[in-house]
Amino acid sequence: MQLVGWRVGHRYRRGMSTSGRRPLKTTTGITGSPEVYAAAIDSGRSTLAAAVEVAKIAEANRIDALFAADLLSFGAQGAIGAQEPLVLVSALSAVTSHVGLIATVTTTFHHPYNLARLFGTLDHVSNGRAAWNAVTSSVGEENYGDGELPGPDERYVRAAESLEVVNALFDSWGPGALTPDGAGGAVLDAGRVRPIDHVGRYFTVRGPLNIPPLPQRRPVQFQAGQSEGGIELGARFAEVVFTSLPTLEDAATYAKRIRARAAELGRADGLPLIMSSLHATYGATEAEARRAVRERDEATDFEAGRLRLADMLGGDIDLSELPLDRPIPDHLLPDVRAVRRRRGRVEIFSRFARQGKTLRELIIASKDTGHWAVAGTPEQIADAVQERYDAGVLDVLGLGGLDDTRSRDFVLNGLLPELRRRGIAGTDYAGATFRDNLELPPLPAAR
Repeated sequence: MQLVGWRVGHRYRRGMSTSGRRPLKTTTGITGSPEVYAAAIDSGRSTLAAAVEVAKIAEANRIDALFAADLLSFGAQGAIGAQEPLVLVSALSAVTSHVGLIATVTTTFHHPYNLARLFGTLDHVSNGRAAWNAVTSSVGEENYGDGELPGPDERYVRAAESLEVVNALFDSWGPGALTPDGAGGAVLDAGRVRPIDHVGRYFTVRGPLNIPPLPQRRPVQFQAGQSEGGIELGARFAEVVFTSLPTLEDAATYAKRIRARAAELGRADGLPLIMSSLHATYGATEAEARRAVRERDEATDFEAGRLRLADMLGGDIDLSELPLDRPIPDHLLPDVRAVRRRRGRVEIFSRFARQGKTLRELIIASKDTGHWAVAGTPEQIADAVQERYDAGVLDVLGLGGLDDTRSRDFVLNGLLPELRRRGIAGTDYAGATFRDNLELPPLPAAR
């Protein structure tokens, strides 16, 4: 964890203007944690109630989007998964009017025609606020058939074809295909609705989509994945990439690679935008933040942590008998190329291990699952955010903590106002749709 202020020498002159750039956009997570279910059992409240509270707080404070993650199986450590993202954000669309709605859905276990219909419907019912975080999934195969999980390369090939089909379906309605008739009805020009006639390795889809043109034409395309295949997929399709980039050096290297590849593919300048999730530990003072970090570290369950770290290292490494205060022997670390699951996380934690971090240190770091983790006062955390923003490697910031009263206060009354005072984050929604709010370049012309 980066301890801002006492371990980072560079400090920013507060109030420095950053005008002329797209403002930093913000998201916050919503999910179905065990606590949500337990509270519902205890009080009789809907499991949606906590998410509704976060959604309304986010919109009132002009946070740009809600992000629904997903997990497709009951984990070895008792992780129960999450409420189904599309159903969850669809429900939240009825109690919000501006905030974007990002649902994480896999391409590995879904058909693209269904995906197009689901996200197309979300875009309509939310009046243009839908976004799809496309993932290829590293778990869940036991629930979708009896075969083993395809390797990462195959999952990304399937994902690319799936995205091609979905985008073609969204574009299958040409301009003027459906127009108002002036009397409350509509006129359909069926000749402007074209089949896509896709025949590929994984899918055969005639089309067209049987949902009229979407408010955004296409929902905003997010994508998560940092392996070679993930970078290729993101460079080709993503408008925003969701990343695990624990250091500024990681962020700079990743941003350079994916944007160079996107430019080679003819994408618009600046695409894809880079989203990083910030795991922040706040304190009113440096000493308070330092104490919070120490207490968090001391509360670590190291036996459960061995399992979590093994998962970060690909799942096929046994850490049960290793001493806590020694590094992991190099010969136990996996060959990333042989890992079938989340290669990006494996790369991060293998690098940490080869840098000589002890097993204890790695288990503590694994609590943040490879994400960017910072501790300090709101002003000091704003320094860390500004460092990445000014370096051009942070466009969308994932903020946590709105479901917790203490951290919510630090975010809403500390970090966000400070970022806005510095001219980094915007103060209001920029347009009618989520695409408008992100200030994305125009979509390419339909083929």
